[in-house]
Amino acid sequence: MVEKTKAVEEIFEILKKRIVYLDYDPGQVLNEADIANEFELSRTPVRKIFEQLKNKKLLNIIPRYGAQVAPIDFRYMKSVFEVVRELEGYATRMAAERISDEKIAELEAIVERIKNYDIHKDYKTIITEDENFHETVFKSCENPCLVDILSDLHLHTERLWVYSEHNLTDLALFYTTLSSIAEALKQRDIAKADACAKEHIDAFVRLIKRELL
Repeated sequence: MVEKTKAVEEIFEILKKRIVYLDYDPGQVLNEADIANEFELSRTPVRKIFEQLKNKKLLNIIPRYGAQVAPIDFRYMKSVFEVVRELEGYATRMAAERISDEKIAELEAIVERIKNYDIHKDYKTIITEDENFHETVFKSCENPCLVDILSDLHLHTERLWVYSEHNLTDLALFYTTLSSIAEALKQRDIAKADACAKEHIDAFVRLIKRELL
């Protein structure tokens, strides 16, 4: 039973990543039987996984039709970014007081790696590094409730980062803002940490408005 539960959790993570990284196109219909065959499962656990993805707003379950990968809804994304901006600022403020020197070093290492990537060749790697950076900050705020909320919201912001690949051509959008956050945390500057976290969001939103809307 433990093995089966673990398998279901692992497959959920695989499908979640495929949706976020656009391996499945927005609007694409996922066939229950195809997924069951791919992972050698019965259709019952696949149904459960689809329901979990629906709860994350990554799938739409349409009666008598199937499971459809959620489209990227820019009106919904506007509401996501409004919430993320405030909660991320709050989490980063808390992290400024609680983060360890070891975790600060990890953030600095991520920023240094991003600096040396090629925005065109390494785009998805950069997105992964960006998420690892945020996850480290969130966990360092030491508030599990806030971590859970932000982790769910970041599924959608990360998906939009991936969707925007052809419009993001300046590595500075990542390097400059993340570097500022890391420096603010290193200085234990609560106000600066808050402001830098919000600027990271604001810079991306400005680009989205300019390029996609």
